[in-house]
Amino acid sequence: MLSAQTHSVFFSETEVRKRYVSWQRGEPDREWACLTLLARHAPGVAPVPLRRETDPDGAPVVVMSRLPGDPLGGAPLTPAQTMALGRALRKTYDVPLGAALGAGIAERVLGPRTLPAVVSEWLGGCGSLERCRDPRLVRLGVDAALSWLADPAVLPEPRPSVLGVSDRKPANTLWDGRTCRLVDFEDSGLSDPAYELADLVEHIAGRLGGLVEPGAQIDAVGLSSEQEDRVQTYRPLWACFWLAMLLPGSGGFRRNPAGTTELQVEHLLGLIGEAHPRWAAVR
Repeated sequence: MLSAQTHSVFFSETEVRKRYVSWQRGEPDREWACLTLLARHAPGVAPVPLRRETDPDGAPVVVMSRLPGDPLGGAPLTPAQTMALGRALRKTYDVPLGAALGAGIAERVLGPRTLPAVVSEWLGGCGSLERCRDPRLVRLGVDAALSWLADPAVLPEPRPSVLGVSDRKPANTLWDGRTCRLVDFEDSGLSDPAYELADLVEHIAGRLGGLVEPGAQIDAVGLSSEQEDRVQTYRPLWACFWLAMLLPGSGGFRRNPAGTTELQVEHLLGLIGEAHPRWAAVR
């Protein structure tokens, strides 16, 4: 059994039984709808939804097919893995928008329309930073992030036009030696491909270990040049998110080595300066 904050997962030889511990945000409905849509329009990319159940204690369950392969994340992605992941993501983005809307799929959790305000609230409510290795630097980073988020010119207009997968930590991709397949759709929904790629390359689980090479992964999905530019404008937003996740009092702060928060600040300030030269002076 593998446990997570919102669910527990049980495996048989052919099935995966995902029991939701928390489902107030509609996680089971979202996962079932996305898996059903993918089974119809992008077969082979994700598990096939088999049935829905309810445990005696009222907990909802989604039963799906078990996919071959092992989770990515033990080492940097090889060129073959990068290309295979790009193909899998491309197939999800090619699901017809009309089909997603017809299935009642709404914008993903923490989507492009909601994340900036949410991150601003989190950062604005941060408490003492004295437990950080360098409180002054972290305060500089928090203040810079809040100022950047408050600037209406830094982020593009949201375009929720594709099925976004959400939570793209490497372990949510299975690799069988030839093909990448995607799991964990409880937070998925409509999104912007540029926003999704920024989420993937900035995910702390992949970035800290150098597991994902941003340029190669973006190229592997096959975005237009205009979409690639949008990825770069969205990357600082996700870096702000991960800064919030690494502040004292968070699980990320407890789980990661001392100094990780400061490294995230340096990364964020670099991204802000690259994407928006007028912000380079905050360093």
